[in-house]
Amino acid sequence: MDRQKLMDTLIPAAWEAAKNAYVPYSGFRVGAALLTKSGKLYPGCNIENSAYGPTNCAERTAIFSAVAQGEREFTAIAVVGQFADGTPAGGEGFAYPCGVCRQVMAEFCHPDEFLVLLENHQGERKALTLRELLPYGFVLRD
Repeated sequence: MDRQKLMDTLIPAAWEAAKNAYVPYSGFRVGAALLTKSGKLYPGCNIENSAYGPTNCAERTAIFSAVAQGEREFTAIAVVGQFADGTPAGGEGFAYPCGVCRQVMAEFCHPDEFLVLLENHQGERKALTLRELLPYGFVLRD
């Protein structure tokens, strides 16, 4: 599937997933949509906790859900986010994956093939490889 079709498929699914976010503390909703190589789509949203440490990001929610269902090979993930009042994220309004999520992606995804798709509140889009987001990720295998 080409990048444009991936974006047109995954980004709306990520915005839909963001609606399920549990964000009573930050008010910042994040949604993710993960595409497996087998063609299945796994949504994810961020889930906050008052202790903060147990909070889980949308990307990891999607990846862990897929892994729990036996999936281990992934093609792309879309990530979107904004505050509940519509205020955009920092970083040009894109909700870039955090370092922990990037490292989880590195566990399962090829750094030069796996795509991270982003859209900001203005409809601007980006497609980055995992290597572009995590150029020196810690991996035990190639």
